[in-house]
Amino acid sequence: MTEIDRLLEIMARLRDPQQGCPWDLEQDFSTIAPHTVEEAYEVADAIERNDLPGLRNELGDLLFQVVFHARLAEESGEFSFADVVNGLCDKMTRRHPHVFADASVANAEAQTIAWEAQKAAERQTDDAGVLDDVPRALPALRRAAKLGSRAASVGFDWPSAAGARAKINEELAELDAEIATGNRTAIERETGDLLLAIVNLARHMRFDPETALQTANNRFRARFRHLERSLAEAGRRPEQADLDELETLWRAAKDALSD
Repeated sequence: MTEIDRLLEIMARLRDPQQGCPWDLEQDFSTIAPHTVEEAYEVADAIERNDLPGLRNELGDLLFQVVFHARLAEESGEFSFADVVNGLCDKMTRRHPHVFADASVANAEAQTIAWEAQKAAERQTDDAGVLDDVPRALPALRRAAKLGSRAASVGFDWPSAAGARAKINEELAELDAEIATGNRTAIERETGDLLLAIVNLARHMRFDPETALQTANNRFRARFRHLERSLAEAGRRPEQADLDELETLWRAAKDALSD
């Protein structure tokens, strides 16, 4: 018995109506989906922490999510785990003609372009719109980047980063105008537009906005922790300091933890 066969047997036993686990038997696609997303984030977290033993465990947990969804589909007669694997193999072979056929690519960037072109060709075989298969459940920044990239693939884009940067100024002016009116609904809308414009600039500058924001989050956390420790040395907490002192300590933290 192979390792994957053992896993599939365990999954089948967990879902067995007579001998299975009551919790597993109660689940469906919608109840499992949040766990799938969580496990994917835990994989990413282990990678960020360079925790390779943890990554091994988290990859196993993520694989279990795939097996769980496939088992649910098999029980309803939709598809099996084998169908998932075969579909993936077919897709990878089709999208890598430079490896499995006689096509050639110059570098990784050229392969990315070819990959998107192949995906676009596949979408043309049905009636789907250009943006239809961008997952709605993606984190908002990552989804915005994918939407922008997909629209750009059919020519809806600025010719350079300068256009994306100018759009930020335009959206910021519109946000300022709505702030002056006090219309909270409009302020929220324009804030969203501003965030989208920043994501498009990140796309043009060729970095991932989700990663950039996570890095900024980590810097903020480290600096604030430094601020807390500075106050703790005097037996105080942040809520016991006024804003001016907190700002002074924050600047000191930035200097101490400068990149």
